[in-house]
Amino acid sequence: MGKSVRELEVEDLVNAGLTVAEANEVHRVLRDILSQCLSPTDPSFIWRRLLAHKLLKPSFPHSFHHLLYHSVYHSAFHSQHASLPLYWFPSLYVFLCLSLLTTAILTHLLSLSICQSPLTSPFHFREHSKRTNLGRFMETHAPQLLGLSYKDPITSFPLFQKFSLYWSLVLKELSVTFVEPPKCILDTSDPSRHGGTWLPGSVLNIADCCVQPSSHPYKPDDSLAIVWRDEGFDDSEVNRITLKQLRQQVMLVAKAIDATFSKGDAIAIDMQMTANAVIIYLAIVLAGCAVVSIADSFAPKEIASRLRVSKAKGIFTQGGRGRVSIEEGVKSVKGRRVQWKDQRWQEIPFIQAVLIRVIEAAACKVIVLPVLGDDVGVQLREQDLSWKGFISSANQTQNSRSDYYSPSYQSVDSVTNILFSSGTTGDPKAIPWTQLAPIRSAADGWAAIDVQPGDVYCWPTNLGWVMGPTILYQCFLIGATLALYHGSPQGRNFGKFVRDASVTILGTVPSLVKTWKNTQCMEGLDWTKIKTFCSTGETSNVDDDLWLSSKAYYSPIVELCGGTELASSYIAGSPLQPQAFGAFSTASMTTGFVIFDENGVPYPDDVACVGEVGLFPLSLGASDRILNADHEKVYFKGMPIYKGKVLRRHGDIIKRTVDGYIVVQGRADDTMNLGGIKGMKRLKDKSAGYTYVVRILYLSMCPTSSVEIERVCDGADECILETAAVGVATTDTGPEQLVIFVVLKKGYNSSAETLKLKFTKAIQSNLNPLFKVSMVKIVPDFPRTSSNKILRRVLRDLMKHELSVQSRL
Repeated sequence: MGKSVRELEVEDLVNAGLTVAEANEVHRVLRDILSQCLSPTDPSFIWRRLLAHKLLKPSFPHSFHHLLYHSVYHSAFHSQHASLPLYWFPSLYVFLCLSLLTTAILTHLLSLSICQSPLTSPFHFREHSKRTNLGRFMETHAPQLLGLSYKDPITSFPLFQKFSLYWSLVLKELSVTFVEPPKCILDTSDPSRHGGTWLPGSVLNIADCCVQPSSHPYKPDDSLAIVWRDEGFDDSEVNRITLKQLRQQVMLVAKAIDATFSKGDAIAIDMQMTANAVIIYLAIVLAGCAVVSIADSFAPKEIASRLRVSKAKGIFTQGGRGRVSIEEGVKSVKGRRVQWKDQRWQEIPFIQAVLIRVIEAAACKVIVLPVLGDDVGVQLREQDLSWKGFISSANQTQNSRSDYYSPSYQSVDSVTNILFSSGTTGDPKAIPWTQLAPIRSAADGWAAIDVQPGDVYCWPTNLGWVMGPTILYQCFLIGATLALYHGSPQGRNFGKFVRDASVTILGTVPSLVKTWKNTQCMEGLDWTKIKTFCSTGETSNVDDDLWLSSKAYYSPIVELCGGTELASSYIAGSPLQPQAFGAFSTASMTTGFVIFDENGVPYPDDVACVGEVGLFPLSLGASDRILNADHEKVYFKGMPIYKGKVLRRHGDIIKRTVDGYIVVQGRADDTMNLGGIKGMKRLKDKSAGYTYVVRILYLSMCPTSSVEIERVCDGADECILETAAVGVATTDTGPEQLVIFVVLKKGYNSSAETLKLKFTKAIQSNLNPLFKVSMVKIVPDFPRTSSNKILRRVLRDLMKHELSVQSRL
């Protein structure tokens, strides 16, 4: 059961990894904090005091952080219907809590060392919340918009989140300049367009908006646009490029694109997200063409299919055995090795392998950036171009002697990027991004993540995944610096780059955080300049997030959940709301959703429930077409009608907690019919005997997601690195068999039969006493998408095939 915080002794702290001296000091301060707490005590109040005192040092072992967190929230972890444990609080929230105390207690708290710093005074609490983008914005506009109902940024945030005039005002906060302004913000006169028509009549070039200086947001020519470091040069200075230098290089490449392609052409990029790749991306859009985003991990077949669907006229990639900048400067670096099923590529440096795959896949023109000198390492075909030959074409344009390139201005609904869904539920969908999508992405970064001019923003990703273009636009339309590590983010050298580049915002995916935590590769690195972490791509693990947040004195981890087709998140964390690990606190600005039951009936907004989510259709930047599928069928056909509008399908199963937080339970297509019946039932009777019977009925009828089961199984034994749960049907009807795939930690061993017993016990104790594990498969790793999501579909098909073979035998 573990101890509550009041039961902790010095010995417990020593056992958690502190020295005796550290344990005695922590225990003394902890006793002082507890002695001031009212009874009964709100555990979040104790946690806030621990944070304010900076008692939870990043240098302390994770076992200590784990102990304190679980002991403070002991009651929450041992109560079925408790509120989620909160770990981060907007500063005004703390002020309001303190203001509820008696004057005598408040005076005494302020006399303690935990409240002596001006950074933790009540006045600072109030002012700090108003220095966030949204806080400042609300202080300026909300009194006029909300009238007397406006109190302060935190109290009034739920009202402002839904306000319809938001977009007309927030556009002025971004570096977005229209050549022709929009006639209105939203036109809903066409009933065939579920999402309406946004910013009709407007004309701009969104890449030009990225590279031009602005006074608001403050983005001068000498501001840092990109900082980066090459893997293999991890003790070297961080490379830097200013906004003016970025603009010059983007315009140079745009001239060459103009000379080589035609306006409107689709041009692919298949390379790591380097500074060069970012320059090429912006240049393609500046020239009035559309980027085709392809992840550099794809096999030739996958590359070819994306080129075919997008009708790409060319593709940029990289080859050779080093790296070279757009203009000049040569550096050599050892190539990373790839583990590829085709033995031809196992000993080929990573970048060279990408080039070989592209050449094999592409019938169109391939433009190859060398990594060392001019040698690309392979024989180019007649239609292909070396980078040197490509850039030389810029000198043949009419304005070859001028650094300036006149952007191609187009309507706001023109396509600038073709991205592909991750393919977790089948064939990837080709989703066009118009110029609305970058605006939406940047606005979400401004509001939810609080990206500000001067921030250094790093998110290890790829232009083939939605987060690549997203972070690009969030930086350049707000005035932040984009931080890129040209190499693997899985080891300590990436962490050194985060430190050396003074990163203030770090984005992650949960599996990457798990790797950092389990390998302990980031120990001893100072990450305390990070003000915000972000996480997306898959469901977060609470203990992994506890580890991550503790590395920066419990900076918030802003959870984001959305999709390529939304150009944004539909639920997120907020700098104006308390946060819980692995949970979302709000719908994204101006958006909304409902949770509906198996009959398509929405639950009331204030009811704790589990069900499929339906999105409000009016969302700026959301897709209105798919290149290789029926958009209406994919996102709207068969969806419930809510308040006169057809809801937009997203496919997530989400849970709303008793305190209003949202936890993603998995995909609707990842739910499993383990109890024989799919459905949901809300508990209505609270009497002891009836509650137990209904609880069993509820659990056996509730659609159970892979994520729920994996959360339980991940903690069933210390040997487990991660698990993947799939349901496999053995007949046309009836319940599915639950199969758990397992990756073990390095150096650990266990048997499938042992783990099967442990998993069954854990699932029956924590989820449903009627569930049992049918089979456990121990594997070296999981198949994943380019965005690192587990391909459960592949695992499910693998098991179906294996069971089919066994059945025939």
